[in-house]
Amino acid sequence: MNPATLESDKLETCISVCKSLHRGEISAISTYDQAVEKFANEPYVAELRKIRESHAQSEELLRNHILSMGGSPDTDGGAWETFAKTVQATADFFGDNSALSSLQMGEEHGEREYQDALANDGVMEEMKETIRNILLPRVQADQQVLANLKEIYS
Repeated sequence: MNPATLESDKLETCISVCKSLHRGEISAISTYDQAVEKFANEPYVAELRKIRESHAQSEELLRNHILSMGGSPDTDGGAWETFAKTVQATADFFGDNSALSSLQMGEEHGEREYQDALANDGVMEEMKETIRNILLPRVQADQQVLANLKEIYS
């Protein structure tokens, strides 16, 4: 296979992986919008808003990377967004601790997605650096905040 074809394949793989991560961030924003609305009067709503903003920053970063590689970012979270909304709505029905657990599970899923991207040979090193230095630490920090909230409000 010629080197230009290999580079083109790697670029397409990287765009595809970034688009998947981007859809996950869109889904997270939507899920946190729901949670903020549902728990607007709870003392921890400010923390949920901060996590939502963290996802908005990650979404923008991924969108810009996709565009810079010549890709077209999606505008919604697709099937994952629908699933996330269903899980969150069910958790909301069962109360605060269940809802916080559901949010934490979503963050853990996001971390796994970022770890998988790091292990993917088709993801370009520049993107891996962004994941290692920015995106992964954000999702890990969000998980810690949720774990602390669960501890306080359980």
